[in-house]
Amino acid sequence: MTSISLATNDDVPRLFDIWEASVQATHDFLDQDDFLLLVPIIERTLREFTPLHCVRDAAGQPCAFIGVSEGMIEMLFVDPPYRGQGAGRALVEFAVAQLGATRVDVNEQNRQALGFYERMGFAVEGRSEQDPFGKPYPILHLALP
Repeated sequence: MTSISLATNDDVPRLFDIWEASVQATHDFLDQDDFLLLVPIIERTLREFTPLHCVRDAAGQPCAFIGVSEGMIEMLFVDPPYRGQGAGRALVEFAVAQLGATRVDVNEQNRQALGFYERMGFAVEGRSEQDPFGKPYPILHLALP
C-alpha cells in the first residue's frame, strides 16, 4: 500500500473527502464555523496545488496525500481507516528524499500530528500565536535538523 503516485484531477473529490475525514478525526479544537470557512479554500487548493502525491489503496483509490512547495510540507492527510499503516510515513520519507522537504507547520493543538512529525525527525523551531488566517489556532514551525 505504500507505492506513491501523482494525484490526478479525477482524484480531487476523493482527496477532499480524505481532508475532511482527517480534519474531523484530528482537529477537535477547530470551531465548526472555522471549519466551514476552510471548505472552499481547501476545494480550490486541491484543484490548483501541484504536484500532489498520494498513496493508493488496493482498489487504486487515494487513501493519503501530500503536497510540498519550496521545501515545505504544505499538507499531509491520511484517511482515518488507513492511519497507522505506514502511508503517512511513506509520504513524508518520499517528500524529504525526493522533494527536498525540510519544514512543516502544525497546529499546536494537534498533538497527534506533532508527535508524528517529531518521530519523523522534525523539531520545533518556532511558534506563531495565530494560524495563517488570523484565527486563534497557534502554529508550531518544525524543521529537520
